[in-house]
Amino acid sequence: MSTVLRARGLQKEYGRAEGLVRAVDGVDLDVAEGETVAIMGPSGCGKSTLLQLLGGLDRPSGGEVALNGSRIDGLSEKALAELRRTAVGFVFQAFHLMEELTAVENVELPALLAGRSPRAARRRAEELLEQVGLEGRARFLPSALSGGQRQRVAVARALSTEPSVVLADEPTGNLDSAATLDVLRLFEGLHESGQTLVIVTHDPRIAATADRMITMRDGAFVDDTRLTGGTTGQLGALLGLGD
Repeated sequence: MSTVLRARGLQKEYGRAEGLVRAVDGVDLDVAEGETVAIMGPSGCGKSTLLQLLGGLDRPSGGEVALNGSRIDGLSEKALAELRRTAVGFVFQAFHLMEELTAVENVELPALLAGRSPRAARRRAEELLEQVGLEGRARFLPSALSGGQRQRVAVARALSTEPSVVLADEPTGNLDSAATLDVLRLFEGLHESGQTLVIVTHDPRIAATADRMITMRDGAFVDDTRLTGGTTGQLGALLGLGD
């Protein structure tokens, strides 16, 4: 399998002299096409900062990041914005939906920004909402949706432009156990369909459902373990829930 995402010697520093903080400290990472990688560790270990560097939301202080074989760390702001619109999908803990837009409008927005026609963007959005089980909520505003439903809209939005990789930052952090299981089943379905995923989490139960579980501490990787990946039934067991 080809490498979709690659980092070498990746660093992110804040401050200077005695106040210097190295949030990401010399990280090397390869993510293969179709692979699900979970990155876990305690709060403040650099997980979210790393994800921002991998997705072009922030620039590294040192090292390299490549997506589909091309360096992205030196791109202009305009080129990075284009990359984020087309090649990378983001899922955040806080959903980040636009409250004045309906579910289907939220999902179609990235495709519209990427230059797709309104008709094609709407068709893709409706297909994705059906895929995540929310076709009946397409015309609802986020305020009328539960937390789990909002996160499923956010996942659908991340897939709108058929990205090379989806980066998820604590995607179940604001959800109860039942909604967490729903979202994890959704991620599992994405994995089975061949979508490349990098999921940042502090919850080992979630990390245990990936192909690989990387442990991060003080800005660096301290362990990289290959797993068998979770099934939907295993997800229920991991979360202490039934199907």
